[in-house]
Amino acid sequence: MPKKKTGARKKAEKRAVRQKAIRSSYPERNIAEMPCNLPMECDKCDHRQKNRAICYFCSSVNKLPTCGHCGKQKCMSKGGDCVVKHASFATGLAMVGAICDFCEAFICHGKKCLSTHACQCPLMDAVCHECDRGVNEQGGRFFRCCFCRVFICEDDQFEHQASCQKLESENYKCVSCNRLGQYSCLRCKVCFCEDHVRRKGVKYARGAVLPCPKCGQDTQETKDLSMSTRTVDFGRQRGDEDQAEGYHYSDAYMRATASAAEYGDGACGGYGGGEYGYGGGDDDDDDDDDEDYDEDEEDEEDEDEEEEEEAGADNEKGVLQSMGKVKL
Repeated sequence: MPKKKTGARKKAEKRAVRQKAIRSSYPERNIAEMPCNLPMECDKCDHRQKNRAICYFCSSVNKLPTCGHCGKQKCMSKGGDCVVKHASFATGLAMVGAICDFCEAFICHGKKCLSTHACQCPLMDAVCHECDRGVNEQGGRFFRCCFCRVFICEDDQFEHQASCQKLESENYKCVSCNRLGQYSCLRCKVCFCEDHVRRKGVKYARGAVLPCPKCGQDTQETKDLSMSTRTVDFGRQRGDEDQAEGYHYSDAYMRATASAAEYGDGACGGYGGGEYGYGGGDDDDDDDDDEDYDEDEEDEEDEDEEEEEEAGADNEKGVLQSMGKVKL
């Protein structure tokens, strides 16, 4: 039998459901325009970075911090929402009420910002899809890919978006059958046909966008996208200076060549070090052998010609003798 849930477990599940509802009710905005993700320039080291309480490079605090929820730098105390009461305006650290654990930005001492930002922080699950770095591990801003909607850091945003519309397969066929995929999921990088994009036992609203059966993201029609397939180039593939000259050799070929060069002098020789064979690697010796072979062939041809001439002379003598006998 399954274990009974404890009171703390039930409270944690209710809190997770409540936080999810709060985040879903929050209007979706571009993450680049969020106050906690705005660009900031340090007063001391002049490095541009994401809005932070403490500089990522020199660990200093700015004179005029910006609230990560409402984006203000000066509290005028007109609304009466301040947790810390003050007579006139408040700036600097007098305006700060907390530091967010997710985005590492200052939060002002307003009651609304302090009570709602922790549940609505847009960088709560921010981990770069390419380099697996979070907010604590890099100082740049975060963005969302316009195709697959994953988090990407400032260093990898252009590289990721350039290769995002590329399928993992080598064709546009459905992953479950052999038919042409009409719908594509840009997060899973796969295609689905009309039948397999719909899960069994799930009712879909008429005219609504069909979600991906694997990850749940909204799919798009393949014909509306500029999708490309994965290409595999077989044969010689090298990315060094040989490729620039037009020669493409595989790694296995180069390793065999290097190991063969240890036993001989030639570049591509065998155990004896020859250029392409197992013999010696001296080119002069090969030339001498070729010359000797040519001389032997010439001598043999001369001997054959002399023998043919002698045989022809003997035949003529025999014919003349027979003609003389006939005359007699």
